[in-house]
Order: sequence, then structure tokens, then C-alpha cells
Amino acid sequence: MKLVLLGIQGAGKSTQGNLLSRQLKIPYLSTGHIFREIAKEKTTLGRYVKETVNAGILVPDDKTIAIVHNYLTKPEYRNGYILDGFPRTLRQAREFKNNVDKVIYLEIPDKDAIYRLVYRNDSKRADETLPAIKKRIESFHKFTRPVLDYFREQNKLVELDATKSIKEVNEEILKSLGRQLIKDQIKVWERKQKAIIAIVGLAGSGKTEAAHFFKQKNIPVISFGKIINDYIDTHKLPHSEEIHKKIRMEIREKHGMEAMALLNEKEIKDALENNTIIVTEGLQSWEEYLYLKKKFTDVKVYILSLHADKEIRYKRIAKRKYRSKLHGEERDINELVGTNKGPAIAFADFLIKNNYSLEDLHDKLESVYRTVYFS
Repeated sequence: MKLVLLGIQGAGKSTQGNLLSRQLKIPYLSTGHIFREIAKEKTTLGRYVKETVNAGILVPDDKTIAIVHNYLTKPEYRNGYILDGFPRTLRQAREFKNNVDKVIYLEIPDKDAIYRLVYRNDSKRADETLPAIKKRIESFHKFTRPVLDYFREQNKLVELDATKSIKEVNEEILKSLGRQLIKDQIKVWERKQKAIIAIVGLAGSGKTEAAHFFKQKNIPVISFGKIINDYIDTHKLPHSEEIHKKIRMEIREKHGMEAMALLNEKEIKDALENNTIIVTEGLQSWEEYLYLKKKFTDVKVYILSLHADKEIRYKRIAKRKYRSKLHGEERDINELVGTNKGPAIAFADFLIKNNYSLEDLHDKLESVYRTVYFS
């Protein structure tokens, strides 16, 4: 396992790095450690690093990248490592070719970090004077924050609240790695209870994108709206609110308000046979939620509600190539009251406001996933 710890000075990287090293049985090292080791070597590179560091100058990106890459080829790092202090810049992140598994960002307010270092630390290191600390924190915000965005886009970033206790932060890190501490032994995390995440929301709220997010995690997704959409497409009918309402009412007259859950029951059951978590997209009614709870008594059913302002939802739908006219206040009311979707939205276990970027939505969905997975 290859890990990177990022955070401002005082966030607890060294504390967590050394703790994780003992738990995971992989070495912990910082770029400072690497440079100090190389500076001891009687080589051209060793002399260069020693002179540069002693002069108080930062080693340039190209040299730093080459040094770290070369150092990590040593046999002791073949099975993994915990790296602190690199990459510090966006260029370093882009050119780092060691296939990092996870990047742990220990987030802490500047004032808390300064308090830890200045008022609670007996160390007299030259780089822990107040001006030096503030300068390093400013450098982090200027040069390293883009690194967080880079790894976030790769779905490798884990963001944790580092103001919590050492034990709590350590437990959160282990959870993010799919590990847990049992009797001082690290075990692979195993979910015992199965779960259904039932996605609900009005048209244009982001249900399809949320479903796609979970599919990328290899979680089966079962669409409750597919039955109606397929029927309309097969019979070459227009996707209008009038047609959708008519087909929906006909199905419910035959199967009841829980129709979509009932008609998808076998597919849900089959998916749960080989998966601990599955997702249902487009919960249609409160009765469908109750039906899922009744039929799958050993499974925890979570409702994930997506919300977006109606002007935003209508604009999103209008840009679609498929069902682009299926929106408006009439449809909203039909979904909230006619299909009885309102109670499911109001009773949700998770509520995500999806007014912003795709990245913002994915971050919130990742939080939901982790909460469900580690519950």
C-alpha cells in the first residue's frame, strides 16, 4: 500500500505516519528524511542536496521528483510506504509515477495548528518559531492546495478532520483504507449487514449522475423508472407528463403504490446475493420504501434524497437529448403528491443539495458511501 499524507504543519502527519507505519507494517518517511539520507552520500547528488538544504533553498521540482522517484526504488519500499511532505506542488503531483493508492489530507484550521505548535510544543526547532510556522502554512495554501484538487479528481483523496483526537483520526484513516483495528491487529474491513441505498429526487435533481457514481464503484444499480421509460420507448410514445402519468397509474392499478419495488424485487434479491451494497435509482413512492423494508428485513434501507433548485433542474432537463421536455411544475406536483414521493424525500437519511459542480456532488456522494459502507 502506497500512501501520501498531506496537511499544514501541526496537522499531525508525523504522529499518524508513525502510528500507521507500525499498524500497516510499511515504512514512514518524509522528504526531509529522504534529503537528509541522500545528503550523507558521498556522491554528486549528495553534495548538491547537502549544499542546497544548508543554504536554506528549496530543492527545485525537477530535482525533487527525480530524487524521490529514485529513493523509492529501494527494496524496502517495494511493499509500500507512507510518504509525508511530497508532492508539495502540482507539478510534483503530476509527475509522481509511483501509483499512490490513497492521499490522506489531515485538515485543520490554521489557528489550531499554530496553537499546537507554539503553545503546546516544547520543541525548540528553528522552523517552529511563529513567523516560520506562518510562512510554511502560507506556502501550503499557495502551492499544495492545487495538489488536493488533483488527487480529488482521481478519487484518491480522503479528507479528514484532524482536530479530533489521535485515536479518532487514526480510526478514520484506517476506515478509508478498508481496515479496522481489532485487538491491536489490523484486519480488512468486512461489512456484515447488507444495505440498499434508495435514491429519490425530483426530475433534474441528479439521480442519474448519482447512479453513475455508484456504478463506478462496481455497485449494482437498479432503475425504478426503467419500466415506464422502456414501455414508452417500445410503443414509440412521446415522453410527456400526460403519458408518464397514464402509464404509471395503469401499473399501480394492477400492482399497487409499491409497484416499482415489487416489479424489481427479483432483480434486487439477485443483486444482494453477491453484493453487500446495492442502489435503487428513482424511488417512486413512500410505499416502495416500506415494501423494501418489509421484503428485505435483514437489509438496512437508506434513503438518499437529492435536491436542486427548480430553475436549475429545469435547465438541466432542457439540455438533455432524452426526455428533454419532461419537466415543469405540473410534473413536480405529480411526483410529490400523485406518486407520493414527498414523504420519502422528507424522511431521507441523507440529503444532498446538488446546485453546484459535479465535483461537489461526487464529494458528497463519497461521504454517503463511506458512511453506509462503514456503518
